[in-house]
Amino acid sequence: MDAVKFGEREYKGIKQQIGNLSLVIVKAKYGYIACSYISRSTAEKVGDVAAFVQGVKDYPDLLNAKIQGKTTWADDLGIREGMSVRKALEIMDSEQEE
Repeated sequence: MDAVKFGEREYKGIKQQIGNLSLVIVKAKYGYIACSYISRSTAEKVGDVAAFVQGVKDYPDLLNAKIQGKTTWADDLGIREGMSVRKALEIMDSEQEE
């Protein structure tokens, strides 16, 4: 995993070239943002807090993208389509109520 700095915060990242596209994921404390290589339906089935972006090749692309989809659990946290990845990561990184 890579250290991915975004502003004052640091996240864990995975970037791997697979075939013609890159797999790009940035993980926060309570969820992750992923490219379209990751299946939204599978993330939903396993209960992941996840949001998805499209057309990214690297961390800067992902960090500048807008959310295109999310799981029910991400929706429950207030993550919405069209939201900046920055805001979604902040929500995923904040302390959750027990």
